[in-house]
Amino acid sequence: MGRDTRELASAWSRYQRHAFHRPSPALAPWVDHYWEARWDYAEPYRQKIVPYPNVHLPFGSGRADVNGVCSSYQIKVLEGRDHVFGVAFRPGCFRPFLGASVSTITDRVVPATGVFGPAVPTMLDAPTIDAFLLKHLPDDDTRVRQAVAAVELIVKDKAMTRVKRLAGELGLSMRGLQRLFAEYVGIGPKWVIRRYRLHEATARMAAGGVIDWAGLAGDLDYADQGHFIRDFKNMFGEPPTWYAQRY
Repeated sequence: MGRDTRELASAWSRYQRHAFHRPSPALAPWVDHYWEARWDYAEPYRQKIVPYPNVHLPFGSGRADVNGVCSSYQIKVLEGRDHVFGVAFRPGCFRPFLGASVSTITDRVVPATGVFGPAVPTMLDAPTIDAFLLKHLPDDDTRVRQAVAAVELIVKDKAMTRVKRLAGELGLSMRGLQRLFAEYVGIGPKWVIRRYRLHEATARMAAGGVIDWAGLAGDLDYADQGHFIRDFKNMFGEPPTWYAQRY
């Protein structure tokens, strides 16, 4: 079967529009950003969604759900004309809203009413969602700050490729680091490290030009190109050369 040409060479941009908004300053410690997606497809389109370690709260089609961190890519079928408004919580920050370990909703979708109560908004705009979340603003939690710092260290330090080194930088035991990530991030530190290092690979694809795949694998601290390809395929559902065609 041939590929859907709408997913090649950024052709999706003819059918979809995306926008991003900042939350109010009071929510900034908890919420990374708001996002909007609009689409118009005469024929159904299989949208690939590759995760980051964010919990999302999307509003659309008359309902709202909490999407836990996904351990692998997802496929969402888009058809007709529709609109979704979503909240992306900062990695490590959803635990106080949930009132339970974030790992309990990993790879799961749960109704937002089960987390926030019955008064979930139906209007899809930043002021409405700001007001809603401010009513549910949790108390300060020092472990949240520790989890946020751990993820930010992974994001900022491109040489951070080993869990053991991350634990040492944070002054935690390996077991303590694993517990922190399970409770507050919802997925293990090894996964988060791999996800952000693979983000560097997709950034190079988006920049264009010829990629030295073996050299890239070495830059990302993979033992060999084959290991890099396997990790990439597990996360993105296709090999890197195939995925690069999307750009």
